Amino acid sequence: MTATPLRAQATQGKVTVAPGPRLRTAMILAIAADLFQLIIFPIFVAGAESPADDIVDLCVGGVLTWLLGWHWEFAPSFLGKLVPGVDLVPLWTLAVANVYRKAKPHAVANANAAPRNP
Repeated sequence: MTATPLRAQATQGKVTVAPGPRLRTAMILAIAADLFQLIIFPIFVAGAESPADDIVDLCVGGVLTWLLGWHWEFAPSFLGKLVPGVDLVPLWTLAVANVYRKAKPHAVANANAAPRNP
């Protein structure tokens, strides 16, 4: 099976993420967004009612979905903002790390099953 332009492969209805520049970019973006929301925003803006925080979440969610495809791990990052105190957890970084953790066994299985050219 050939890889799509997004460096993901469809395996029995599941999308697996191949490690590479897209995953690294997604992880860097997630870490930057979490640091921005945990350190920079509280200095200038007032808490959960901040529309700037919501805009950052929408943009980061859209870019991560474009980079890695849709994963249910991204949902808590959106919904966590509704619960007081949960927004202090770096949810974007945890979501991307969990996507990679779940995709890693599929990538290894696909690499072992792929025919090798002599």
